[in-house]
Amino acid sequence: MQNKIDQITDILRRDDGISGAMHYTEQISWILFLKFLDDYEKELEEKAFYDDKEYVSILESKFAWSSWAAPKKEDGTLDIKNALSGDDLTNFVNNELFVYLKSFKNNDDFKSIEYKIGGIFENIDNRISSGHTLRDIINIIDECSFSKDDDAFALSLVYEKLLKDMGSDGGNSGEFYTPRPLIKAIVEVIDPKANERVYDPASGSCGFLCESFLHVMRDKTSLSNDEIDFMQNDALHGKEKTPLSYAMGVMNMILHGIKSPNIIKTNTLNKKITDISEDDRYEIILANPPFGGKEKEQIQNNFLVKSNATELLFLQHILKSLKINGRCAVVVPEGVLFQNSNAFTSVKQDLVNEYNLECVLSLPSGVFLPYSAVKTNVLFFSLGKRFLNDSDGVYYYELVPPYKLTKNKPLEYEHFKDFLACVKERKITENSWLVSKSELALKNYDLSAKNPNIKEEKELRSVDEILNSLSKNLAKSNELLKKLGI
Repeated sequence: MQNKIDQITDILRRDDGISGAMHYTEQISWILFLKFLDDYEKELEEKAFYDDKEYVSILESKFAWSSWAAPKKEDGTLDIKNALSGDDLTNFVNNELFVYLKSFKNNDDFKSIEYKIGGIFENIDNRISSGHTLRDIINIIDECSFSKDDDAFALSLVYEKLLKDMGSDGGNSGEFYTPRPLIKAIVEVIDPKANERVYDPASGSCGFLCESFLHVMRDKTSLSNDEIDFMQNDALHGKEKTPLSYAMGVMNMILHGIKSPNIIKTNTLNKKITDISEDDRYEIILANPPFGGKEKEQIQNNFLVKSNATELLFLQHILKSLKINGRCAVVVPEGVLFQNSNAFTSVKQDLVNEYNLECVLSLPSGVFLPYSAVKTNVLFFSLGKRFLNDSDGVYYYELVPPYKLTKNKPLEYEHFKDFLACVKERKITENSWLVSKSELALKNYDLSAKNPNIKEEKELRSVDEILNSLSKNLAKSNELLKKLGI
């Protein structure tokens, strides 16, 4: 499977309309989606046949994959005579196919496949300038199958690599990718169950949702058919406002075997916090929301604590969207921990006292390189009851990789091994410590992760340095006195 994608990206490099991993992933995505849709329709048609029901196709026959992309002869081989290519293919794709697919954007049922089609194609266009290049790519993708779990999963791993490469390009594309080792570690701590709904209010490429699905489905034999159906159709929810991120996320979920990605293309912060009802609340929330942005006053008015800081608005939305007995993990920039303005302090006070802040995982600098050098932390908390074995205080853990993180030496899952072994029982080590709620209150809810063990070592080293300095100065003074004959 990797060979197929490598072959496609190699072909795309030679096309005048494509530049960089972001374009590769975008263009491969829409073609993969249409192939998935064709396989999906075949499954629905087959099911309708066995149920003795009439099946109505989602796409008009003219726009079905098997009509324009890969018409077949009776022996199953490509019907080259009727398969569009060259200018005929690009004219059809640009002037007919995309116009038709974009028309689906008017569908309001976000759970429907029609909504997904409209959301994906609303702001994506064919960038492949050569119809012959497009024909070569279509022929390769036609060999991919979404009808078998093994094939789809193998393709999902390849797609994850594409997303990672796109993130490594930096710039705007970086927002799509949260490092998989970090996602995997967070999901292990939160430990989603088959009967729980998982929500990501800034879903991007849907890494948290895909990993939650894999986590629950790892022991598939222990799940009932109803639980499997729930995981594939109703358990995973997200919101994403960026069109390309939305398309990447939906595609990523589909490739992981999630039949109905419940992703809404919208600005999460547009919803008034007072309008969040019980139906809008979730048992689990996992997120790495955007930070560093500034929101206009119209958006700020949707929140009880006004702020133009995107990260603080998202944190309020997340707190309000958590169900009683729910649990959450959210990535935040270092500034959220130490900011002492009234707005930040108010939200952090609620986080500690009302939402049972359980753990602050202090991440090293460089986790999100090359597109962000901002130091970040993960906040783990719950509502209504504690999900870790402790009745008092916040557990801090400072993650210390064996080397400085760079673009070429990224964060690895192995780096979380000690954290995962310690966090459940809140073990105190040289990299972990407890801070009581009363102490946080005295510090005006400054949640900064300042390792007291390292601080003591620095103080001891400072004392040694002072003594050494005094000793050296004394020796020099003695030599001077001798020279002067005193």
